[in-house]
Amino acid sequence: MTKRNKIIYWIATIWLALGMVSTGIVQLLRHEAETAMMGRLGYPVYFLTIIGIWKLLGVIAILVPKYPLVKEWAYAGFFFVMSGAIFSHIAVGSPAMDLFGPSLLIVLTIVSWYFRPATRKV
Repeated sequence: MTKRNKIIYWIATIWLALGMVSTGIVQLLRHEAETAMMGRLGYPVYFLTIIGIWKLLGVIAILVPKYPLVKEWAYAGFFFVMSGAIFSHIAVGSPAMDLFGPSLLIVLTIVSWYFRPATRKV
């Protein structure tokens, strides 16, 4: 793995982890804006707890060494949650600004997954 690829991997992974941790905590705390958004999207509020816990566990999975299969599942989960968020916002006609966060996180997920070191691959 080249030095350039390692730098790309770690920058994408750190930003991905920060994004997932911050949104996961906001969801676990059931911030007023988050609960209102879930209502607009038509989802029950308890989804916030489920998604928040999954995000935090996923961050742990992609950051700890070893366990490449768990990492693959974490990346897949991040991709599914963020693509689901994008399509949910599109389906209810949310403004384009609401697509920025999930779109950025899905790009970071793909970049982090693509540039991951061989020791983190299945």
